[in-house]
Amino acid sequence: MKNNNTDVGIVGVGTYLPERAVSAKEIAEATRGVWSEQAVVEKLGIKKIYKPGPEDGTQEMGVKAALACLKNTGADPKEIDVLLCIGEEWKEYPLTTSACYIQDKIGAVNAWGIDVQNRCCTCVSAMKIARDMLVADPEIETVMIAGGYRNGDFVDFADRNMSMMYNLSAGGGALIMKKNLGKNRLLGSKVISDGSLARTAGVEIGGIAKPFTRDNIEEGYKSLRLLDAEKMKARLNEVSMPNWYKCIDGALKQAGLQRKDITYLDVLHMKRSGHLGMLKDLNLSEEQSVYLEDFGHIGQIDQILSLELALRSGKVKDGSVVCMIAAGIGYVWSANIIRWG
Repeated sequence: MKNNNTDVGIVGVGTYLPERAVSAKEIAEATRGVWSEQAVVEKLGIKKIYKPGPEDGTQEMGVKAALACLKNTGADPKEIDVLLCIGEEWKEYPLTTSACYIQDKIGAVNAWGIDVQNRCCTCVSAMKIARDMLVADPEIETVMIAGGYRNGDFVDFADRNMSMMYNLSAGGGALIMKKNLGKNRLLGSKVISDGSLARTAGVEIGGIAKPFTRDNIEEGYKSLRLLDAEKMKARLNEVSMPNWYKCIDGALKQAGLQRKDITYLDVLHMKRSGHLGMLKDLNLSEEQSVYLEDFGHIGQIDQILSLELALRSGKVKDGSVVCMIAAGIGYVWSANIIRWG
C-alpha cells in the first residue's frame, strides 16, 4: 500500500446476530463427554455461539447486516459504487452471486457487485481490495463490504480433531468505505498466504472430488474437518504466529507506525490462551481488545463485530490506532491498521 494523496476511511459498520444461542454446556454435551463445560469456557473460550434460524441464510444475514450499516451511518444506498460480498460459499443457492442479491435487497441500484473469498480472512482482505480500488479508480467513491457466515452447520462436535472449530457461530456484518472521508483512515494492510496448507482443512463431501451419494448425505453435512490434521498442525505451529506478526509489522510500516502505537487489537475469536498470548506479545492489556467469548467465531465477520463492540464501549475513539487481524484456512494471515477519528 503505497503512500498517496487519496484518503480512504471507514464510514461505519453494522452487524446482525440470530436470535438463538447455544451454550457452552450444550457444546460440551455435543462432544459426548470429551470436553466438559468448564473446559469449553476456560480453554476454548466459548460461553455461547449463535445458531442460525430458518430465515438466517448466509445471503439474508448479509442483507440484514448491510441494512443495519446503512441505518447506523445514514448512508444512501444509491451512492454505493461497488459491493464486495464477504459472505461464505455455503449459502441459500449454490452458484448465485451473493453481492448481487444484497445489492438488490438494499437498493444499491447504481452499484456493481462481486463475491470475494479468503475464508476467515475475507473481511480484512476485502478492505485492502476496497482501498486499492478507491485509490486506483476515479469513478469509485464508495464501497460497501457485507456478508453472512454459518459454516458451523458443518461441524461434527464428536470429531475430536475439530475442537479448534467448535467456536463456529453465525451472523452477518457490513461496513462502508469512502474516498477522502477525512477520518477513520485505513493506513496499512498486509496479507500472507501459504498454499501448502490449501487442502488440509475443508468440507470433505459434497464437491466434485467426493460428491454426495444416497449413502453419504448425512455424513456430508457434518464433514467440515481437518483433511490432513498432522500436516496442518505441524505447519501452523511453525509459521502461524510469525506470519501474523509479519502482517502486523508490515501493515504498521505502511502506516508509518510501530507496535507501541497500537491501542486496540481487533482480533477474531480464538482459544483463550492464544488471545491472551497475543495481547502480551503486543504489550496490550485485556481492556485493549474484546474477547468474543459471548459470540464465538463468526468467521470473517469477527473483525466488524469487534470494531462495533469497541466503538459502543469506548475502547475505540478518536485517536485510537486499531490493529485488525485475521487468519483463515487456506492458509491466510492478514492485518489492517486503522487510525480512528
